[in-house]
Amino acid sequence: MRLSRFFIDAPLSPGRHELPEAQAHYIGRVLRLAAGDAVQLFDGSGREFLGELVEVGKKNVQVELREQFAGLAESPLRIHLGQGLSRGERMDWAIQKATELGVAHITPIVSERCEVRLKDERADKRLAHWQQIAISACEQCGRSVLPAIHPPMLLGDWLARTEAELKLVLHPIAEPLTSHVRPATLAFLIGPEGGLSEAEVAEAQRAGYQAARLGPRVLRTETAPVAALSVAQQLWGDF
Repeated sequence: MRLSRFFIDAPLSPGRHELPEAQAHYIGRVLRLAAGDAVQLFDGSGREFLGELVEVGKKNVQVELREQFAGLAESPLRIHLGQGLSRGERMDWAIQKATELGVAHITPIVSERCEVRLKDERADKRLAHWQQIAISACEQCGRSVLPAIHPPMLLGDWLARTEAELKLVLHPIAEPLTSHVRPATLAFLIGPEGGLSEAEVAEAQRAGYQAARLGPRVLRTETAPVAALSVAQQLWGDF
């Protein structure tokens, strides 16, 4: 039976801990785990903790953590994904899969052809939603460090602020990824559902981004990060 593994947004250490209300509800009311069940917790620091549930109530859960060990190592390739903002499940899918594929940072990008506009309270809710998707993906895939999910940013601002040894923008007319020398840090820009305009690709190139392609077919916005990150991890990361 697979060991239940949960992210706890608080520093952990060996000993007894009372879990936050949200995790307590999920463990006790949704999964219906009971006292004596083994669990594995992580706090995003890179450490993992093995323990046992010692009290499971309707509103509170306590765990005794007995063993601490180093978690799964992060990829040596630090990737910042600039993902064109898209609708609903497409954006969720991109963030989930990018997390599973080892990305270090994700910034939703607002560009000319974006069909989504987020403001104020709605933007805060979406950011919290995306962060929870990344947490769930880490719980599933074994990552011990969460990727940073940044608030949506205008394309021009992201181009000006993001630093990396290699900066790439996906474009159908370009050199393949294999033509580049191995970097330690990588910024990857992917357009929204309607793609980046020619003017935006030119703007990215002026900011130091090199056009790169993944093959002869045009990929959907939620498929492109899966393909791009997989190839990058195979070439320069930990695949």
